[in-house]
Amino acid sequence: MVSDLGPYLAEHPILEGMRPEHIQLMVGCAENVRFHPEEYLFREGEKSDRFYFLRHGKVSLELYHPKGGGAMVVQTLGEGDVIGWSWLFPPHYRNLDGRATELVRAIALDGACLRGKCEADHELGYEIMKRFAHLMEKELQAMQLRLLDMYAPTH
Repeated sequence: MVSDLGPYLAEHPILEGMRPEHIQLMVGCAENVRFHPEEYLFREGEKSDRFYFLRHGKVSLELYHPKGGGAMVVQTLGEGDVIGWSWLFPPHYRNLDGRATELVRAIALDGACLRGKCEADHELGYEIMKRFAHLMEKELQAMQLRLLDMYAPTH
């Protein structure tokens, strides 16, 4: 169990170089969490009130496909990854399921708490938005490659 989450957050690549006082503001919204295999971190349509820094384990992001017989895995994330963007954007609802495929240990951050701190400290808000925009760009580029792979001609 990590008692002081500040050092872990400060060392995470997405937060690298962030001012220590901003890291401490984030720690005030953070807690250690654990999910067992097959347990859902979140479900599609739920209020998006948390995002996660994965410390251990794997999480599959799944999309329900009514014609495909149920859940379809769109991405698997693991140690070092950050899960969740919806906490940033109104109306703050999940558009995918997140399911632990093995024991997962993570740091969960309360999105409403962090949004409030970003409103009070616009410099923190800008840093968070800039870093998550970069994360989203990387994820969208990876999704493009997965789509190209899925729909590439087979001849």
